[in-house]
Amino acid sequence: MFVEPASPAPLFPGVPLLDDLELVRLGLLAPDAMDLPRGTATVVDAEGVPVAEVAEDGALTWLSARSSRPFERWHLDDAGVELPAALVDDPAALAEIPDGTRTLVALASVDGDDNQRDLDLVRAARAAAQDGGYALRIAPLGLAAPDRERRIEQLRTALAGDHGTVHDLTGRGEPTAYQGQGQGVVVLLSGLSGSGKSTLARALRDRLVEDEGRAVSLLDGDVVRRHLSAGLGFSPEDRETNIRRIGWVAAEIARHGGIAIASPIAPFQRTRDDVRAMVEGRGGRLVLVHVATPLEECERRDRKGLYAGARAGEIPDFTGISSPYEVPTDATLTLDTTGQDVDPLVEQILAALELPATTD
Repeated sequence: MFVEPASPAPLFPGVPLLDDLELVRLGLLAPDAMDLPRGTATVVDAEGVPVAEVAEDGALTWLSARSSRPFERWHLDDAGVELPAALVDDPAALAEIPDGTRTLVALASVDGDDNQRDLDLVRAARAAAQDGGYALRIAPLGLAAPDRERRIEQLRTALAGDHGTVHDLTGRGEPTAYQGQGQGVVVLLSGLSGSGKSTLARALRDRLVEDEGRAVSLLDGDVVRRHLSAGLGFSPEDRETNIRRIGWVAAEIARHGGIAIASPIAPFQRTRDDVRAMVEGRGGRLVLVHVATPLEECERRDRKGLYAGARAGEIPDFTGISSPYEVPTDATLTLDTTGQDVDPLVEQILAALELPATTD
């Protein structure tokens, strides 16, 4: 019997890895500079477009260009750049462009999911290019890129070739991310049904709104099911889809400097990793709170009879009974609500958020 081989698992990376892939595709970054997963995978961008296939040995097969971005027509392409060129990663460097420069190359990630400082740099570089008569090109190497100095050196060398001149004006400004409204935060409370996740989420929301003066979005389970995930059932696949949808919305809130709080069970490490990648890929910060209330206590609190139904075989794939809960390996905070007042636990979460003080 012929069995069709399984398709590679989809990988939804953050923007830095998508940027790396683009540079590798153009021959401007060595493939070994990327942190690719082991095993086969299909890299998919934020719009769902398959960009590349990764083989078991790490070899790449290009499937298509990533979805369009702001300033798309200024991005580097196979045509290269006209030399001499100048690399800039901060507006301060635009006052130091050497005479004779033909192309201004701004190092910035402009996928709409990175920090605002990269976008501001491109706008300033575009104005400088128009005033100075330079061509403008954008290399997707933003502030969030890992091992950034190595990548810049590889890019400079590749652009210069054997005899060209590329002036490296990077590092002239302060290496701090744009602050704007402040870095957005996603608080993901994960734990068994009845662990106290929802109670903590609502109490945290109330504290942030009442005492901290923050704008907060509470992605409540019932509301999400009614508006965002209508039509999904409770199969393992549908539940994981629901969590990824919550993660995407929360990441968008964080991208704009907001605070999102969500409290799904989120039992699987891989799905939580996907949510982290979405949040951090958009410049946000994930605070993962493992609400580690023991199963026995969760069952004792069960007023809806869900655990009893699961033990009787009436509810399939019930987390903690007939489906596993994978304990987070990367939790920011672990809390047990057994016999605890809510307020001290919320204080611990607030401390973990490390939010800057608000101004009156």
